[in-house]
Amino acid sequence: METKIKHLEFIQAAINRMANNSFLLKGWSVTIVGGLLAFSFKELNYSYTFISLAILFFFWLLDSYYLSRERLYIKLYNHVRTMKGAETDFSMNTRELGENGGWLGCAFSKTIALFYGGLLVVHIVVIYIL
Repeated sequence: METKIKHLEFIQAAINRMANNSFLLKGWSVTIVGGLLAFSFKELNYSYTFISLAILFFFWLLDSYYLSRERLYIKLYNHVRTMKGAETDFSMNTRELGENGGWLGCAFSKTIALFYGGLLVVHIVVIYIL
């Protein structure tokens, strides 16, 4: 039973890392995108806006990737939690559990789409104003 608990702790640590990476990506995306949009207003130049838009899509896809990995590790956690017996092989392999919609599917989940979609709307408003 002790090995099973240790394995669950390893999986939980991976889940926490994925969630922390997602949180940091959101912070960096707001900072970089906001800074570039401020430059586009200061210089009245579209190039900063389009660079900011490209960075926004990059962060959107990267955050979706981390969310998909986090979901897979949650599935692994539930699989290990419900296993019979106390012995475990400490496997962190999530391939047997499926792709859970993949990382492109996670790009349009509610939380990710609302956050990055809101930033996309800001870009559209800025392009319309300039």
